Amino acid sequence: MKLAIVGATGLVGGEMLKVVDERNFEFDELLLVASSRSVGKKMTFKGKEYTVIGLEEAVAKKPDIAIFSAGGGTSLEWAPKFEEAGTIVIDNSSAWRMDPAKKLIVPEINAHELRIDHRIIANPNCSTIQMVVALAPLHQKYKIKRIVVSTYQSVTGTGKAAVDQLMNERNGVVGDKVYPHQIDMNVLPHIDVFQENGYTKEEMKMVNETKKIFSDDSIKVTATTVRLPVMGGHSESINVEFEHEFELKEVRELLSNAEGVILQDDVKNNVYPMPLNAHGKDEVFVGRLRRDESQPKTLNMWVVADNLRKGAATNAVQIAEYLVEHHLVPTLREEIEK
Repeated sequence: MKLAIVGATGLVGGEMLKVVDERNFEFDELLLVASSRSVGKKMTFKGKEYTVIGLEEAVAKKPDIAIFSAGGGTSLEWAPKFEEAGTIVIDNSSAWRMDPAKKLIVPEINAHELRIDHRIIANPNCSTIQMVVALAPLHQKYKIKRIVVSTYQSVTGTGKAAVDQLMNERNGVVGDKVYPHQIDMNVLPHIDVFQENGYTKEEMKMVNETKKIFSDDSIKVTATTVRLPVMGGHSESINVEFEHEFELKEVRELLSNAEGVILQDDVKNNVYPMPLNAHGKDEVFVGRLRRDESQPKTLNMWVVADNLRKGAATNAVQIAEYLVEHHLVPTLREEIEK
């Protein structure tokens, strides 16, 4: 097993390495890949020193799996080159998510759709992942009719430069800015670029990706995505209308037993999900469960997850684990056939 991490020097790339280590993902050779400005940089992983290599060299080495977190432009240009070399690409950018020929995978929900000939696999948007993980068991039972979601997203979702901007502002240091306004002591209702319909690209990702993951275009979704001066994870206020009636007790049971979900719903003791407590964890935390008293068959819920973990790195590594476990990596298939 030859594993490549593309974008290894970035925030998500660093988390991917942590997750690979923590989950004991087995490999024989590790390639740490980055842009030309980072080539030659030394990185240590599990006590071994690695030299960062460029994309061209990485393609020539023909890794079995390459996990990308290097931006959409890089993915569009280089993922097909890796695919041509026989590599399975798991891509964390938005480049391939809505391509009808590519699978958009959250392992707890639709990993069963993966086949041996799927060579470029898309990792969904971080906000979408945590929402659908929380909603999947409820959708299966009650069938979702409409979702209204407002997000409260960590600056880590933008990357290291955004974290630097926040800390510079907090410490009174003049530095580069990646947001159009101050982020410290502020809230920005603006994530990604605005579209012609007045929504941002981030909001439309949540709309379109949710339908694709659930394979259900009938679900109505509307989203407002907001950036906060927070560094533990993303939070979401979700109002979901079902086609069938539900009981709160049963909802709690379903969520308590759902894969990848931790229920924190004890308001009498001030127990509810917060990014401070979700930081560094792989699960999706759900709480503040209550009926929407303004209309029937509708539930309010509060969902929190570490956007660099389940929202990006962990989900990608889980996809890789599924591929290996189900013999969907070509080199493993060839060994089996021998």
